[in-house]
This record gives sequence, C-alpha cells and structure tokens, in this order.
Amino acid sequence: MFLGLGLTSFGGPVAHLGYFREVFVVRRRWLSESAYADLVALCQFLPGPASSQVGMAIGLRRAGYAGMAAAWIAFTLPSAVLLVAFALGVQAVGAQPGAGWLLGLKAAAVAVVAHAVVGMARSLASGKRQATIAVAALALVLLLPSAFSQVAAILLGGVLGLVWLNTAESTDVEKEEDDPGIPVGRRTAVACLAVFAALLAALPVLALLTANPALGLTDGFYRAGSLVFGGGHVVLPLLEAEVVGGGLVDHESFLAGYGAAQAVPGPLFTFAAYLGALTPVAGSPLLGASIALVSVFLPSALLVVGALPFWERLRAAPRARRAVAGAGAAVVGILGAALYDPVFTQGVVSPGTMAVAAVAFVALAVWRTPAWAVVLAASVIGFLLL
Repeated sequence: MFLGLGLTSFGGPVAHLGYFREVFVVRRRWLSESAYADLVALCQFLPGPASSQVGMAIGLRRAGYAGMAAAWIAFTLPSAVLLVAFALGVQAVGAQPGAGWLLGLKAAAVAVVAHAVVGMARSLASGKRQATIAVAALALVLLLPSAFSQVAAILLGGVLGLVWLNTAESTDVEKEEDDPGIPVGRRTAVACLAVFAALLAALPVLALLTANPALGLTDGFYRAGSLVFGGGHVVLPLLEAEVVGGGLVDHESFLAGYGAAQAVPGPLFTFAAYLGALTPVAGSPLLGASIALVSVFLPSALLVVGALPFWERLRAAPRARRAVAGAGAAVVGILGAALYDPVFTQGVVSPGTMAVAAVAFVALAVWRTPAWAVVLAASVIGFLLL
C-alpha cells in the first residue's frame, strides 16, 4: 500500500493526507475517521513532515515498530531514488548557471515557494499578532542570515505566542476519541523524547569537536528535521542555511534540486537525499544521501512515538496551542525570507525568468495545476526559450 502511494502521491502533504484517507479509512478500513483525524491533528501539531508522520503512525498502529519502518521506507524510497539519480546527473553534467533548463527550474521554484508562503500565511498568520510575529521573524532572518537566527526566530515565535496570543488566535483542535490501537507505552514514549532532545543538543557539540564529515552532515539534517513547523516547504530555508551557507552545495544545484523535488511523488523531505548525494561522505554519494535522508526523518519518528501517549493532554493545553501558533507564525516569516533570498534573488535574473515565474504562479494559484506539471513545463520552457 505505502509503496504504491510513494510512487503515485503527487501534490504535497495536503494531497498525501487525502490519499491516505482514501486508502486506509475508506477502502482498507484500517482505522476509523475519528482515529485518522486524531493522527492528522497530532502530526500537524508536531514539527516535521505531516504526511510522512501520519504514514509512520498508521504503520505503527497496524504492525508495530516494524510496520512503522516499513511504511516510512515504502513511502519515501521512490522519490529518494529519483532525486539521488537527479543529483548524480547534476554532478555529471554540472549545474551551469546559464543553462536554460536550470533557469526554468529556478523560476518555477520562485512560484512554488511564493504559493506556499501565501497559503501558509492565510492559515498560520491571519491575525494581527500572528502577522506581526511573522514579519518580526522575517526581519530577524534577513538581517542576521544564519541557521542560528532561524532557530532563534522559531523559539522567539513560540515565546511570543505563549505570552501574547490568546486562545482564539491559536490553532483550534477538536477532541477526538482515544485510539487504543497504538502500541506505545509511556516509558517508551519518554525514552524517545529524551533521545530526540539529547541528539538535538549533543550532535552540534560532537560535530564541532570531532570535525567528522558524517557527524556534521547528520547534525545539520537532524536539526533541520527537528525545527520544521508548517510543512515540507519550510525545510527549504533551514537546509539552505546548512548546505549552501556551509559551502557544501552551490545555489544553482540547490535550487535545481528543489525544483526537481516538486516533480516527483512522495514527501518533499526527500530533497535531503539529493543534497546528501551532492555532499558525499567518504567519496560515496549514496552514503551521503542515506545519512541525510535518515537524519532529516529521524526526529519525526521519535516525536510521533514520544507524543502519542500524551497527545490528549498535550493538545488540550491552551498554553501549548498558543506556543505552537506563535512558532507557526514565525515559520511563515522564515519561509518568506527564503522566498526573497535565495529563491527570488537566484531564480529571477532576467525578464524572461520573471515571466516564467509569474506564469507558473498563476498556474499554481489560479488554475490549480499540479506542482510537478508546472515544474516540468517551466524546465522545458527554459530549455527552449531561456
């Protein structure tokens, strides 16, 4: 089931959740509507890729930890393989800044990210105070560009949400019935949360002390996967700060891969496999891709297992909801900053690329054209005209 979804699930996390419901609730009847809604609510509450986390939770519910691993591998592997193959092709031919196909991909990335920013702003920063938090985060990240400023913006957003937002401005969560089918004990959950926090704190120190390339790669992608609120597109600025800011990948290759990630099925987080393949460990692109892919998804797995037994109490707490709402608003600002730099500054370099980006945005926002079709069309137009 999950392998079939991994091969055919185009359209991003919202579409993925619709596919999951059709397969596992309507057709297979593996879980009820209320149980599925509860899993979706949990995964939207936690940082990480919501659709992949829902898939992990369904696998866990159905067949324990082995089922969780199988669901993740099957749903993730197809797009990861395609993006690693694309990375090897980029390495072979080179991402020349003036190549028409690359200009088209980068222009399409402008449209995709702009569309994501608009959609997220409507849901996560619609109130006056949430919008203010978003703009403050945008200013902080633009004026002090680094991975640390992005983390600081998320933390600041959470604090401001806690002390400044009211319950009406925080994300509304309806209570669903408990799901007794999740085989997770409280001790196991606490252990997973402890491992999550320990890795988040220890990996940067170990990477700095040892100067080990594999540890450095693990640290960067694990941190990115731990701090992504609001969907797959938000991983873009965090990864850009790590790999482009760290000199591991150039802007052209980064945006080319991001554009390609829109054209493949499955979760957007598999973009990490592409970047890992371009930063090979011990001379092996496949090893680099594997480390990056596992590292960016590991926080999601730990958080899903760790939060399940405490979910009813956690989501009912107004303070937790306010903090998450503030962090979500900050994420909108971070993604808005990324829309400007590097996406717009690198993607719109001529009147022709501006025209392609504008047409692509209208195709996405007005005509509801699938992102993969827009990206492929932009690349072809770029090859022919730019």
